[in-house]
Amino acid sequence: MFLRGPAPGRERMIAPFTRHFDDMTDVLYLHPDNPQVRFIRQAVTAMRAGAVVAYPTDTSYALGWCLEDKGAMERVARLRGVDKHHHYTLVCRDLAEIARYAKVENWQYRLLKMGTPGPFTFILEATKEVPRRLMNEKRRTIGIRVPDHPVARLLLDELAEPMMSSTLLLPGDEYPMNDPLEIADRLDGRIDLVLDYGVCGLDPSTVLDLVGGVSVVRLGKGDPRTLGIEA
Repeated sequence: MFLRGPAPGRERMIAPFTRHFDDMTDVLYLHPDNPQVRFIRQAVTAMRAGAVVAYPTDTSYALGWCLEDKGAMERVARLRGVDKHHHYTLVCRDLAEIARYAKVENWQYRLLKMGTPGPFTFILEATKEVPRRLMNEKRRTIGIRVPDHPVARLLLDELAEPMMSSTLLLPGDEYPMNDPLEIADRLDGRIDLVLDYGVCGLDPSTVLDLVGGVSVVRLGKGDPRTLGIEA
């Protein structure tokens, strides 16, 4: 494992992302008050080259990769131990971006507006813009999220499009991973890059299914009662 920029304020210049995916996992240390834009750009360059990146959110750490990258998705599926019925999450910048990838009715929009940005993932019917491999195979649905975290926002702004994401919860673990150094150690060589923004929370996002009504699929950090929904 190669650690870059060992401490905030003591970062050194780094070369462009050129590693091969059988190499060790790289770690980029982000300043807690002013995350380095050059590191964000390096992470996005890596994702566009096929990388799977661990990044912090307003809940726990997550795995991110480019929307059209089938190979990265397959790697994440093996890592997470999930099957073709798993709901991956499409992480968006805002509500306007959601409308391109999910069919949103007026009542659903009101809930989305109250819950974004924030610790909620909403399951909605996918549009034709979403590749079929990213949908739930039976229901043709997709999870949508707008995170409230500076690093996630910077990644999305630099990427200029949504990214696919999955909670960093490994098979057999009770909670998602929240320590970037532990992530780099346990997943060394299995993911490509860790954006270290320090330890974050242990709770995943709360997942709300909005197809045909409202149901709580997973209770996490987000309190459904703030949206007028009883858990």
